[in-house]
Amino acid sequence: MYTIIDIETTGGKYNEEGITEIAIYRFDGHEIVDQFISLVNPERPIQPFVVNLTGINNDMLRNAPKFYEIAKRIVEITSNSIIVAHNALFDYRILRTEFSRLGFDFDRKTLCTVTLSQALIPDQKSYSLGKLVRSLGIPLSGRHRADGDAQATLKLFKLLLSKDLKKTIISETVKSEPKRHVDSKLLRIIEDTPSVTGVYYMHKENGKIIYIGKSKNIKKRLTQHFTNDNRKSKQLQKEVVRVTYENTGSELLALLKENEEIKINKPRYNRALRKTIFSQALYQTVDKNGYFVLKIGKADGRKKAITTFSNIQQGKHFVNRIMDKYDLCQKLTGEHTGNGNCFNYTIKKCHGACIQEEEPETYNARVQELIDRYTFENQNIAIIDRGRNIDENSVVLIEEGQFKGFGFFNLNHQIQHIEILRTIITPMSHNRDAKHIIQNYLRKNKRLKIIEIDTNT
Repeated sequence: MYTIIDIETTGGKYNEEGITEIAIYRFDGHEIVDQFISLVNPERPIQPFVVNLTGINNDMLRNAPKFYEIAKRIVEITSNSIIVAHNALFDYRILRTEFSRLGFDFDRKTLCTVTLSQALIPDQKSYSLGKLVRSLGIPLSGRHRADGDAQATLKLFKLLLSKDLKKTIISETVKSEPKRHVDSKLLRIIEDTPSVTGVYYMHKENGKIIYIGKSKNIKKRLTQHFTNDNRKSKQLQKEVVRVTYENTGSELLALLKENEEIKINKPRYNRALRKTIFSQALYQTVDKNGYFVLKIGKADGRKKAITTFSNIQQGKHFVNRIMDKYDLCQKLTGEHTGNGNCFNYTIKKCHGACIQEEEPETYNARVQELIDRYTFENQNIAIIDRGRNIDENSVVLIEEGQFKGFGFFNLNHQIQHIEILRTIITPMSHNRDAKHIIQNYLRKNKRLKIIEIDTNT
């Protein structure tokens, strides 16, 4: 659990400042579960430059509650949580100072979004909140007011959580949380997990991730894990103390995250997925008559493949289907039957390639058009899919045919400007598995919105 905090102060000498406004959002990693926003009477004058900066003046605070009147609410809303702030050292120091004046020791763990941003979003021109969120396309209203800055910090923190592929933030959070009774832990885990599409992480008591999975319904999948009696499931049931999750909205994003994060984190019980799982590939060659031939063979990273498959049967089914759909009369082996029969059934229409009556150039152009439909070779595109909530979309970025990563956006200008798009995405490696996942998803979901990206803007 996190509490996102922003504080405005009177300014003045170190440790003599007073709070003029505070905004706190209690955030469970997915949604806001509580909030507190209030002006505060600091019982001391505000520095003139601060008035100009925030717009908060002494008259506005005359009837506002004093800090001791809201202190209990602050303690309650921040209990059992980690304080998150932009320049957390400042906000946390101010809170501790105010509580110290009341004779109370305010002690919380903290996370700083400046430090996290420097690690997860490197090479930014500035890490001040206003300039940073502007460069990321995150809307910010009410700059230098507690509520506006806290909301911007919350949106930034959500982005940082999605970029944290090593799950350092979540693992440390699990480690720091109070331990719960083990007897009912599996039931509690299931009850605390929603029926959403995304990626889930099983943690040991020390926060270490022991298993990563993905599902279109995480609650249902966890129920299966915790009711199965096979050896692996029993071991997971014994070791897991908590499950965290990330709602991706899109099944494609869940597949890509699972693929990437298993390879990065190497969880103990994901051994089978640490390496590539796509053993067969579709290759294009040319026969002795100059016709393109599609062949399925063992996946070889040294060869350029059109796409890959988990097994040879999956590959043959795909080739059968597309050759029939696009009237391509050539056998998988490159040999022609001469009667219009390909893969042991009659295609819709034979243009004559099987008996060399269709010119190789014409036939090959049709094959190439087909290949282009099912690959993103040399393309600059953004694949738009559903987001985590109704006012959000997800985006997968492909540049020069290379998968670059994915992210979420609320505003169209975030995907219309390539520099912003490159910044808001979580970078990922372009490996054979990722390429197959995207191609396979596009084949199954033909109504997805795909837009061309101008990389020169």
